[in-house]
Amino acid sequence: MHGRVVEIGAGTGANFRHCPPEVTQVVAVEPKPRLRAHAEKAATEAPVPVEVAAGRAEKLPLEDDGFDVAVFSLVLCTFADVPGALVEARRVLKPGGGCSSTSTSAPSGPASAGCRRRRPSHGGSSVAAATSPATPNAPSRRRASPSRTSAAFYFVINGRANPVPPSITGTGRATT
Repeated sequence: MHGRVVEIGAGTGANFRHCPPEVTQVVAVEPKPRLRAHAEKAATEAPVPVEVAAGRAEKLPLEDDGFDVAVFSLVLCTFADVPGALVEARRVLKPGGGCSSTSTSAPSGPASAGCRRRRPSHGGSSVAAATSPATPNAPSRRRASPSRTSAAFYFVINGRANPVPPSITGTGRATT
């Protein structure tokens, strides 16, 4: 990750502290006021400048071609309009900008009940769709070189490692 980064669906801002020094700015977009308040606090402790903004993934309050990287971290399953969110991510990326996504592929358990109810039909192709010239209603024609990998993540909760469902991690790059 480098340059200007937009984190779409930033939640509480838990990712901010992991930004490398190559990141010059993070603009974090979060629609929920309660989560945005947590993200604003996390922004004050981040190693890079972070601006937290109200907004929805399907209609980002950001300029065209302004970001080097767009990040979706465990949020795609929460969007009502995944294709719309991907088109918006593509709109705000500079030519040659990258898109990164981590998403559960098989949600289970009470913490992911919302994801289970609205499990995305895009599978692991979300990043490919975000950077593909075949993206419906894409504002510009860009070619992509997407990649996709599967991974399992473990979170430590109360001192114990807890596996989460199989996940899809992908990256893509948009070029003109």
